[in-house]
Amino acid sequence: MAIFSVYVVNKAGGLIYQLDSYAPRAEAEKTFSYPLDLLLKLHDERVLVAFGQRDGIRVGHAVLAINGMDVNGKYTADGKEVLEYLGNPANYPVSIRFGRPRLTSNEKLMLASMFHSLFAIGSQLSPEQGSSGIEMLETDTFKLHCYQTLTGIKFVVLADPRQAGIDSLLRKIYEIYSDFALKNPFYSLEMPIRCELFDQNLKLALEVAEKAGTFGPGS
Repeated sequence: MAIFSVYVVNKAGGLIYQLDSYAPRAEAEKTFSYPLDLLLKLHDERVLVAFGQRDGIRVGHAVLAINGMDVNGKYTADGKEVLEYLGNPANYPVSIRFGRPRLTSNEKLMLASMFHSLFAIGSQLSPEQGSSGIEMLETDTFKLHCYQTLTGIKFVVLADPRQAGIDSLLRKIYEIYSDFALKNPFYSLEMPIRCELFDQNLKLALEVAEKAGTFGPGS
């Protein structure tokens, strides 16, 4: 069981915090000689496999790392352009890790805004007044849980469908937000949360939730 990620969305639908806690991706790493027997193309600022499947590598997989160094979009962590680097025979043999493309910061912002709109639609579709909006969405691979405060801040957790204690975790995250963001004299409401104590306590809460599934009194 696992908690995959946490999103905090302000009342206007803006993403003010996001943490990836665990990312279960089917990844494949292989050492290649020149020439590369896969066709790679740039798409949406990512280097993707356009043709050729082997050893767990699939069309649509992205280049995630080269020789153990992470790839961010079309560049390695040290600034090398991926396609240019892989086109140079002098750089072979080379180890490449492939996997499902990671969401970019812009995509996360867009998805948070879309969920905010969907939440509002859910409230308006309710046959009764005073609907709480969407509290959970379920798929075969994860559940999305949402808790909205009285001030309109949404705390969203993506977790394994079997993960227990998410309601308690959402309220714990709200408590951490109140203690380490709202009480921070340098924090402005509705703005992105950049607070080390918030980060530390949130990560600790996620660890406790994954192991125990619940929070006891005074936790």
